[in-house]
Amino acid sequence: MKAFCGRSMPSTGASDPVEESEEYDYHQEIARSCYADMLHDHDRNKKYYEGIRAAVARVKARGERVVVLDIGTGTGLLSMMAVTAGADFCYAVEVFKPMAEAARCIVEKNGFSEKIKIINKHSTDVTVGPDGDMQMKANVVITELFDTELIGEGALPSYEHAHRNLLQEPCEAVPHRATIYAQLVESELLWSWAQLQPMEVGGGRLVPPPAMGRCAGAHSVCDIQLSQVSPHSMALLGPLCTMFSVDFSKPVSSALQSHTSRFVARCGGRAQAVISWWDLDMDPSGSVVCSMAPSWTYPETQVAPWRDHWMQSVYFLPAESPVTEGEELSLTVRHDDYSLWYGLQGSSQQASHTDAPPPRPCCTCQAHLVWTRPRFGELNDSRRTESYVSALRSVLREDSICLGVSDGSLLPVFAHMTGAKKVYALENSRMSKQVIEQVLEANSMEGGVELLEVRAEQLSSGDLGGEQISVLMGEPYFSTSLLPWHSLFFWYCRTALAGLLRPDATILPRAATLHMVAVEFQDLWRIRAPCGTCEGFNVSPMDEMVQRSLDFRESREAEPHPLWEYPCRALTRAAEVMTFDFTQLIPQQPISSQGSLPFIRKGRCHGIALWMEYHLTADISVSAGLIGPVSEQGKCQWSRHRKQGVYFLRTPWESSGDGRAAVTYSFTFEPAQGDIKMDFSGESL
Repeated sequence: MKAFCGRSMPSTGASDPVEESEEYDYHQEIARSCYADMLHDHDRNKKYYEGIRAAVARVKARGERVVVLDIGTGTGLLSMMAVTAGADFCYAVEVFKPMAEAARCIVEKNGFSEKIKIINKHSTDVTVGPDGDMQMKANVVITELFDTELIGEGALPSYEHAHRNLLQEPCEAVPHRATIYAQLVESELLWSWAQLQPMEVGGGRLVPPPAMGRCAGAHSVCDIQLSQVSPHSMALLGPLCTMFSVDFSKPVSSALQSHTSRFVARCGGRAQAVISWWDLDMDPSGSVVCSMAPSWTYPETQVAPWRDHWMQSVYFLPAESPVTEGEELSLTVRHDDYSLWYGLQGSSQQASHTDAPPPRPCCTCQAHLVWTRPRFGELNDSRRTESYVSALRSVLREDSICLGVSDGSLLPVFAHMTGAKKVYALENSRMSKQVIEQVLEANSMEGGVELLEVRAEQLSSGDLGGEQISVLMGEPYFSTSLLPWHSLFFWYCRTALAGLLRPDATILPRAATLHMVAVEFQDLWRIRAPCGTCEGFNVSPMDEMVQRSLDFRESREAEPHPLWEYPCRALTRAAEVMTFDFTQLIPQQPISSQGSLPFIRKGRCHGIALWMEYHLTADISVSAGLIGPVSEQGKCQWSRHRKQGVYFLRTPWESSGDGRAAVTYSFTFEPAQGDIKMDFSGESL
């Protein structure tokens, strides 16, 4: 049986119904899941196992039968650990049907079917009683319901319900306790992701609208691999504060709560953000701890466990505030059942007794709804701005009529400031248009850019006052882009606008190139690698399930990742593999490219990194991938502003680095779909 799905094609801008198998969504969700990352997290697994053994032993020491409730069982791993540790019976709850089915297969394969019951429900729907899902309440609860923010997956409501309805009191819990830590920082890098900064534009100065400076920003947490942010890029204004703990062995509340930590500022600066992570105590004594602390907090960074399912959090304060060394400060965290937010009070505010808890952040300026945090960073990148301004200076004349094609872009504003006669800009949404209008108003440039809320193919000569475009420009940036080549939407817009351009019109950028390099990932490979055996248990049915879903559709597709967060080594040279000439219309026929790159460094090739570079003029280019030369050891420096594409190999290739083996590649750009098909293989030279 087939089903029609709405399929958006970011490169072309089209959205068409596509006939897919009724199993399409099922396979999509499994193929993009990252359960393997958790199974490869030996530190997590080992400490859960230690905590489970201790909890089971404590119940047995009381002479009780051990009945376990495992909420969010996933593969059933923790339930199998519990039975191996001596539990009499486990109720393993998993709401995601494909995962529940995999857990049944894994439990059966490992011989635990008689002692583990898989319940395919949300835990709040589980019933207890002779005819219920559980015959009796459990006296041990095991969960892995946590995300980077700890509570974002609904851990508090789930625990709250379980204690009321599914657990005996008292009970044992693994983990026993979670503790959230926070530290106040000043960081130009982090703050560039939160607020638009003043910028120099060709001798002029562009300032952000006052409303943006007063805005508390987006409510959502900024979760990143903080280990990849150098501690030298942050001034630690205060000590690491213990904000609050949750004891999971006792009744838990999901009600709104506030917690305050008071401390003395270590140094002066501007309080801008709070960095945060949490620890899990697997036992009541706190002797078995699973920590999410970034690697630079460890005496030796290489011993820090890597994990992508739990990272670290950055919370931006509603506004930056000055802090003096020795000042008494109060940092308050507030949380509801799913999220946290922070507020800071200085000594003057404390003296006035304004101790109201911080309000939930809410964007009032619209910019934080239009621009993502990486996009804020991109707009605040002064080197990048200088590249675009220099390119505009080289192509603009006094009579230039410009049209900008990008989402929420400041490029048209730059063109106006650089001396264009008239500037138009296409904006994809009213909200995006209003944000740019705010920027123009704040800089007394009302009317300097005419913002048109139409699509490229809908634009008419009348919209342009009968004039022809002499400079068509784009960054290009589009909010719908996921993979690097999705920004080729600019090319489709350029083609649609051909009839409105002067014969000698300048296209900026004039071209784009696709680049690739074969890489060895330090850790990212874990999210796609089969596990086989985990802590002595056979979890191969899950590997097989994921591979079936990859084979269904996605095995020959790349996926987006911000590679600055995931260190890798280049095993080949970086190479340009396709060129897209924006001065020409999109061709009717596919564009193909084939070739090979010798392996020049020893290592294990996990995949291919892919990115775009935009050639603004003959001598000015901007990279959305590598932003510096690859080091002699193969270390790569990636742009923080855009995600790169990663094509994971099904099986890693070993490279001796002597140039006698190579990766062969084949790319085909399909103009009708706006997609790039790719294939890679290893060969001996």
